[in-house]
Formats: sequence, C-alpha cells, structure tokens
Amino acid sequence: MSAALSRRTLLTRAAWVAGAALVPAALTERAYGAVTADDPFTLGVASGEPAPAGVVLWTRLAPRPDDPDGGLPPRSIPVGWEVADDPDFRRIAARGRTLAGPAAGHAVHVEVDHLRPGREYFYRFHALGAVSPVGRTLTAPEPGAEPARLRLAFASCQKYEAGFFAAHRYLAADRPDLVLFLGDYIYEQDPGSKDAVRLHRNPEPTDLAGYRIRYATYRSDPMLQAAHAVAPWMVIWDDHEVENDYGADRDQDFNAKWDGDPAAFLRRRAAAYQAYFEHMPLRRRARPVGPDMLLHRSLDWGRLAQMQFVDDRQHRAVRACLPASAGRGKLIPDCPERRDPARSMLGATQERWLLGALAASRAHWNLLAQQTLFAPMALPSPDGGRAWSSDGWDGYPATRERIVNRWREARVSNPVVLGGDVHAFAVAEVRAGPDEPVAAPCFVGGSISSLGPDAAMGERLKALNPHIRRYDGTVRGYGLAELTREATMVAFRRLADARRADSELLPSETYALEAGRPTLTTA
Repeated sequence: MSAALSRRTLLTRAAWVAGAALVPAALTERAYGAVTADDPFTLGVASGEPAPAGVVLWTRLAPRPDDPDGGLPPRSIPVGWEVADDPDFRRIAARGRTLAGPAAGHAVHVEVDHLRPGREYFYRFHALGAVSPVGRTLTAPEPGAEPARLRLAFASCQKYEAGFFAAHRYLAADRPDLVLFLGDYIYEQDPGSKDAVRLHRNPEPTDLAGYRIRYATYRSDPMLQAAHAVAPWMVIWDDHEVENDYGADRDQDFNAKWDGDPAAFLRRRAAAYQAYFEHMPLRRRARPVGPDMLLHRSLDWGRLAQMQFVDDRQHRAVRACLPASAGRGKLIPDCPERRDPARSMLGATQERWLLGALAASRAHWNLLAQQTLFAPMALPSPDGGRAWSSDGWDGYPATRERIVNRWREARVSNPVVLGGDVHAFAVAEVRAGPDEPVAAPCFVGGSISSLGPDAAMGERLKALNPHIRRYDGTVRGYGLAELTREATMVAFRRLADARRADSELLPSETYALEAGRPTLTTA
C-alpha cells in the first residue's frame, strides 16, 4: 500500500462509510413527507437517470393504489412540478406542467433540463389540489470534472412477504449521492410465502392490471418511499419483475410454451415491462415497445467513475445442457455447450455496446452494474461433485471471459463489479482463468428482505470456490460504497432482523480497494 494511502487512512474512511449517522425512522419519513390515504401521491416520488444538466422526476397518481387504474378516471390529469435549490422552495430552479394519462397508469416522467451540474436539488409535484412529498436529487458532475467523491448505495431483492423494508430506512438516512437497484424490485408469486410477515395484495400478475397492483403494493411502503426520495436511482431488472428464472422469450419452464401458447409468455413480458417503466424513474427512450425495452446504458460521474448497466434477461441465449424434461431445474454439468463462445448472456448487440463502452471509458473507476454474482461459483451436485447454474454467468462463461479480457486488453481503469440476486453478502475475485491474476473484485450487497442460504451452505460454497472470500446469506441489507481517486470503500450494511420493521443494524463489514490494485483489504 502506498505511503499516500496508509492503512490508517483506509480505516478512517471505512469507519466513516460504515458508521454514517442513523436518523430515526420517524424523522426520515417526516423529512420526506408522509401522505394520507386519500392523497393522489400515495406512491411517493422518485428521481433517476442523473445527467450534468438534469434528471428524471417521477410520480404516479393513485389515490386508490390497490385499483389497477389507481382510482382515477380514464382521462389525462394536469400535474405541476417544481425544482428548487432549497427544501423550502424559496429559490425555484425550474418548474413546469405535464399530463398524467391513463395509458401509462397516470405515471409521470419529467425529464428536467437546464440545471447546473454536480448540484443538490429538491422537487415536488402538484395535482388534484394536493402537493406531493418533497424529494431530494442530484445532477451528475459535468464531463471532465474531477469530483472529490461519489457515495452510492446498491441493493436488490426485496420480497415484500419475506421481510420489512427496514434496510431502506437506513439507506435513506445514509443520504447517498446515488442509489443502484440491481434487480428483483418486486416478486411475482401468489400471496402466501412460508412464514410471511405480510402478504401480497393480489394474485400472481400476468397482465398489466395485475402488475400495476403489485408495484403499488411495494411502492406504498413508507420506508421504500423514503429511499426513493433521498437520492436519484439507476435501476435494472432481474427475473422476478416478470417471472422467476425467465430468459429471453422463454418462461421459467424454458419450454417456449405458456398455457400451450408460445406467444402468451411474450404478452406477459410486455405487460411486465410496461408496468416496470410506469413505476421507475426512467427516461422516455426506455419506454417499452411491446415485449422489448432498452435498458442497458452507462452513467458518467465526471472523470471519477463510469457505471455500465447491463440487462442479462431480455437478450440471452437459450440455456445450455438442459434436457427437455428438466422443467424448472437449472443445475447443469460442465458440458461443452455451456462454454460455446457463440452463446451470449447479453445478446450480440448489447455485448458489442458494453465492450465498446469499456474500451472508450476514460473514468478512473469503472463499475459494472449487473444482476447477480459475476465471479464463477461451482455448486454442489447431487452426486457429490460440482455443478453450475444455467441461469447466471456460469451458464454463459464465454461472455464473462470476453468482458474480463476487454478489461485487460483496453487497460480499463479500476474495474469493479456490483450485483444482486443471490440473497447473500458476497465478495469474490474475478480472474481471466484459474491461474491468472485478479482482474477485478465483485460485490453483492445482500438482499433487502429476500431470504438466503444458511451459514452451512455459505461455508460449503466458499470451500468449493476459494476465490469467493465472503458469502453470507443469513442477514439482509445493502451495500454502501464511497469512491475517491485514491480508493473505493465498500461497507455491507446488515440488519439484525429484516422480519422486524424496527430492526437495528449490526456492525458493518467494510472492504478497502486501493486504486490500481484489484486486491482487497478488510478494513
């Protein structure tokens, strides 16, 4: 470690990241505005997709959120919006009016422009005689700027029935500059999970009306609303936003059949994608066309960091090595088809975009934001040997190898991978091959509420995979990272018990990564 970046410096920064002030829940919710049941803003407010000159502002009018139409008539409703330099709206930076129409579930996506780069702003909406909660947002630094730091939270997997969203209460209190949500924002199953702490409000959705109600169930949670209102979000999906373990045009049974109709699954996917767009602070260019939606993109934070967001569900090749009788099984042997370089996890077009973005990036840190554990993970097979999941990167290892090789060939500066999906806090080393040096670390920031593997399974997975340094599925939470030019600190913010809405935090686990060195230090 360099003298300029001593272990004491790393430890000091680690303590700051891990020990961010915790604001009581009541104060957090009051600061960002509770709403009453008859208010059109029952689903809160959000912002996302920050750019140097602007940001997307979101809300959805829904005085009765359990109704598919939100309790509103089939007509457009005028909505006013304001952006201010201060939370009291004494210094207005921008304002305007738009329409919330029934075709989009009365959702609003305002693309605000002409703001100043690298600034904090506050926003609110007006509609139907009511005023929304106040949200806080930030614009990205201007291109070429050298911001001192970027503080971001990353999270995933928030099954409503499995636990409460106490993690979002702490995330809001941390006041990050940016939130990355890396998939499984909703879960699609019928109500009635084992040991559920609360129940989904409608049957498993398969059409737009059903998905709207499911999103409204999640969006009604005050702790999730507080997290959305505290900072801009960048979002990607995984599988549960549509159906468990789906891929491309195949349902979870992967037979290209759904109720005997090959096109029926794509109709469901189209409904799910539309509902996703309606409830996320995305730009108009992401609006779906039938079952297709453009979700991969990058975000620059000045010269400090570039984040590349990939969609590993919509464009992937058909799973390898599974017989037609496999049904919903996804455990496969190390078959030749698995390693076929013609198969892509991302699809040819998106993969070319990613490899090009990596080669062109001039950022000091490059964060690959994707849905799951990026590093290889051998799984115990029934015969006592090793097996692989056909549903993740291990079902498409050639795609992962091409990304790792691009990091090396293009001399991509300080790659780091962030992920979700596995319901565990995980830290692993990514290499081009078993005997190659570490190319990048990858982190999975636990799950907000979805249950994970027990301690024994975590230890077994680490024994099978020595490059996986941490794998803990026994607690829930999220990741909090601070990036400077000298180092990246990643803290795992862990809940004592997500089955309690008032759960306390356990001591954070923190990892330090010095710029120019892909190996980790436990701080």
